Amino acid sequence: MNGDREKIYSNEYADFILNYNGDMSILELYRDTDINIINYFFAVVHFPVGQMSEDIVSKVGYSSLPLLFGLESEASMEASGIPSIRNVPSFNLKGKGVLIGIADSGIDYTNPIFQYADKTTRIARIWDQTIVSENKQEGLVYGTEYTREQINEAIVNIDPYSIVPSKDDIGHGTMVAGIAAGNEVPESGFYGVAPDSELVIVKLKPAKPYLKKFFRVPDSVIAYQENDIIYGIQYLLNYAIEVNKPIVICIAIDTSQYAHDSRNLTSTWLSFQASYPGIAILLPAGNEGNTGRHYTGWIDESTRADTVELNVGANESGFTMEFWGMSPNIFTLDILSPSGEYIPKLDFRYNETRRIAFLFDATVIYADNQTVELGSGEQLIMLRFSNPAQGIWRFKIYSRGIFPIRFDLWLPMNDFITYNTYFIKPNPNTTLLSLACTTNPITVTAYNPESNGLYINAGRGYTRSDLIKPDIAAPGVNLISPSLDHGFYQVTGTSAAVAHTSGVSALLFEWGIVNGNFPNMNSVDMKIFMIRGAKRIANIKYPNQDWGYGILDLFNIFNSIRSGV
Repeated sequence: MNGDREKIYSNEYADFILNYNGDMSILELYRDTDINIINYFFAVVHFPVGQMSEDIVSKVGYSSLPLLFGLESEASMEASGIPSIRNVPSFNLKGKGVLIGIADSGIDYTNPIFQYADKTTRIARIWDQTIVSENKQEGLVYGTEYTREQINEAIVNIDPYSIVPSKDDIGHGTMVAGIAAGNEVPESGFYGVAPDSELVIVKLKPAKPYLKKFFRVPDSVIAYQENDIIYGIQYLLNYAIEVNKPIVICIAIDTSQYAHDSRNLTSTWLSFQASYPGIAILLPAGNEGNTGRHYTGWIDESTRADTVELNVGANESGFTMEFWGMSPNIFTLDILSPSGEYIPKLDFRYNETRRIAFLFDATVIYADNQTVELGSGEQLIMLRFSNPAQGIWRFKIYSRGIFPIRFDLWLPMNDFITYNTYFIKPNPNTTLLSLACTTNPITVTAYNPESNGLYINAGRGYTRSDLIKPDIAAPGVNLISPSLDHGFYQVTGTSAAVAHTSGVSALLFEWGIVNGNFPNMNSVDMKIFMIRGAKRIANIKYPNQDWGYGILDLFNIFNSIRSGV
């Protein structure tokens, strides 16, 4: 039941995610529309953009809209104990026989760090979602797949892109792949963690303009849609099954949308996949810990209210703010603009969208209320600002229910909003990005191996449902990374840290699955190994919201296995 692939690309069609869980009768309800099935769990329904009204959340539910994901990095081997293991002949692990799958901005396949000694490619496949193939390829709903043979033909051609036109114009995917699996270049101080592994690459299609407009994300900002990411991860899983090899899936992008509680549809699916043998899924904690974009409030029992203050900076064209209130309580709010204009208490109906226009400012706010949001079961009030007035906005939150009553607000991540828009009294905890809160995958935070200090902007745990996250800390400050001109530069952020840890995961799969020491290893088993072998700083209690269970140490993982402790 696959529909017109042109609607996948067309900016005239909106995409909606359908969680049908194998129930074909649900798909039959949409038989008069175009449907593309991703897997047993998800399908994508395409409607004309004209039906994407401002009250669409009230009509179809928040979980049906693809979330917008952004990149997670800013423009050491010894720290993780990797050379110590390689100095032991029987443990000279380099990822042989293991796949590393990356869904990101693509890869510079012409870079020699992704080639074997005989100048052939170490990239097994590239699926470029952005390139429309003349003929539909088997197993692909859209995009174009390039094989190892085609890539090998391209890299010896004077014009490689005439054969394989897939490019990484941003460099983020190349950075992630290089740190995880690039060849060693000692003269430049560069050492990929798993240089004998094979790479499987998905270049993600950019988000459609209608969705960025709906969520008030600037046109110029790099963003990807949740449904394209699901397609990409499913492609990586399918290829691993096809060649019967273990795969490490490195997801170095994330979103600040949703309730940060591991209960959205993609998180649930990833947790399910991560429980399978031969699949390791790794996620970055994010770089939102020091940005002032999270607020935690507690309703005062005497006044039954709490006041939130938000500073909106100059030149802010628009943004979305999400309010999540703990079930079973019911919440409402009033609004005071910087000019003093007061919007009295908004008592929402069960599912409702309201348009709020201000008399003295050009600001317009659409307030979407879902009293019981499908995935989390909690109340969501999403405020979408257009032309927000500069200055201090005040939101008085009211609730009735069972005390203590907690609520949380999140602003968008990274460049989705300016750094001059923030909460006056933010909470730096629970600043992990949304997928980072997922239960079974391994969530990685970043630290500086030279100072042994946590990266200042690293997202902090725990999740909103008090799940212990992050799981582990890895080098993520001033890591040497490949650049698009085939040179090297330093990068910092949790994307770099998760790429590093993905390489280590490939080494663990080589030892466990390829070499037969732990043939059924999955993400949960791997996480336990990492936790047992983690280095822990004296006088710090573990686990904690900053470091998780400690610092990644491959040598100590095997030392703990050897000693049985």
